[in-house]
Amino acid sequence: MGRALKLDSRRWLALILLLSVMLRVGVALYLGDVVDAPELLTDQRSYNALGERLVTGYGFSFADNWYPFTRAGEPTSHWSFLYSLLVAGVYAVAGAHPLAMRLVQAVLGGLLLPWMVYRLARTVFSTPAGEGREEAEIIALVSALIAAVYGYFVLYAATLMTETFFISTLLWSLERGLALARRLRDEPTLGTLWPLGLALGLSLGLATLLRQSILPWVPVLFLYLLWLGWRRGHLRVAFVTLTLAGVILLAFIVPWTVRNYLAYDGFLLLNSNTGYAMYSAQHPMHGTSFSEFAAAPLPEGTWGRSELEMDRELLRQGIQFVIDDPGRYLLLSLSRVRAFIEFWPTPDTTLLHNIGRTGSFGLLLPFLLYGLVLALRRSGFVRDNALLFLFAGFYTILHVLTWAMVRYRLPVDAALMPVAALGAVDLWQRVRAFAIRRVA
Repeated sequence: MGRALKLDSRRWLALILLLSVMLRVGVALYLGDVVDAPELLTDQRSYNALGERLVTGYGFSFADNWYPFTRAGEPTSHWSFLYSLLVAGVYAVAGAHPLAMRLVQAVLGGLLLPWMVYRLARTVFSTPAGEGREEAEIIALVSALIAAVYGYFVLYAATLMTETFFISTLLWSLERGLALARRLRDEPTLGTLWPLGLALGLSLGLATLLRQSILPWVPVLFLYLLWLGWRRGHLRVAFVTLTLAGVILLAFIVPWTVRNYLAYDGFLLLNSNTGYAMYSAQHPMHGTSFSEFAAAPLPEGTWGRSELEMDRELLRQGIQFVIDDPGRYLLLSLSRVRAFIEFWPTPDTTLLHNIGRTGSFGLLLPFLLYGLVLALRRSGFVRDNALLFLFAGFYTILHVLTWAMVRYRLPVDAALMPVAALGAVDLWQRVRAFAIRRVA
C-alpha cells in the first residue's frame, strides 16, 4: 500500500509541476519581451536596466537618474544584488531580452515554488511515529496543486521581480526550521542537527540576498529555536547548530557589506531601501489612510547625496514622523491591514492584477479559515507547528507597521498553504462521503 502510494504520489507531483510550468510559461509569453507595458510594475524596469548595465560592464548602476534617489552613473544598492545578477546571467546568454528571463523564471519558479510548498506540507503533517502518512501525502499534493494554480504565484513567476525565488527560499528555510524544531523535541545530537543548520543558513542567506525584509524575522526564528532547545534540555546543541546557520548567513551578507563600504565609504549592511520605505510609508501625505502605490516626494535639499546618506536621512525622518504624531501612525498602520489582505478588484489596478488577486487569495481564504479551525482542533498541531504560525503573525505585523501591499502578503499565503489544503481535503472527503450515502 505504502509503495503504491509513493509511486502514485511521484506521478501526481510530476503532473502538478508540469501544469505549474505550463501556466507560468503561458503568462510569460503573454507579457512578452517588454518591460514598459502599463500592467508591469516599476521593479521590472529597474531589474531589466540593472541586468543590461551589469552585462555591459557598468556594474550596479543606472544610465539615468532613477527611482527613488539614484543618480545616473552612481553605484546603487537599492535593489536585490542576487536577482540583478540572475537577470544579467540570462542576458549574457540570450541577449537583453526580458522574455528570456521571464521564461527561465517561469520554468524554475514553476518547479521550485510548488515543490517547496509540497515539502513544507509533508513536514507540517508528519508525525514521529509515521501515523497518517497517507493523509500527509494527500495534503502535500493538494498544497502543491494550490501553489501551482495560485493566480498571483503564476503572475509573479513571469515578472522580472524577486517574489518567486524569495518565496521559494523562504519556504525552504521554514521547512528546515520546522524540521530542526522537531529534532529538538527528541534526543538530538550535533551529528543529526548540523545538516539542518547548514541548510537553514543557506536558505536564509539566499532569501536575504533576494529581499532583506526577511532579516527582522531571523532573530525571532533563532530565539524560538534556542528557547525550544533550552526547554527540552538541548540548549548546547541548539546553540551550536544555530551558530553554524548564522555564520553561513553572514557569509552571504558580508561581501556586499564590504562592497557597500568601498562604494560609499561608510557602513551599509546590504540594501539602501529601508530608509525610503519607512519615510514614504509614514509620510504625512497619507494622513490616516495608507495608499500603497503613492510614492512620497524626496525632502528638499536631499537629492544628489549618496545612497548611504539618503538611506540614513530618510530613515531618520520616517521615524520622526512616527514620534511627532503617534496617534496618526497608529491609525495609518490600522489602515494598512486593508492593503495587506486586499483580495477584491479595485479600479486603480489593471485587469491582469485584479484577476490574479481575486483568483488567488479570494479563493484560498475560505479553505484557509476552515483549515485553521481544523488545525486548532487537532491535538498538538499548533504546538508542533508553532514556528509556522509565528512567522505568519510576525511577517504580517512587520508589514502592517511599515509598508503593506498585496504582494508583500504572498510569503504568508505560501507558508499557510498546507493549512488551506487541510481544509480543502477535509471538505472534499465530507462531500464525497455525503454523495456516497445519497447513492446508497
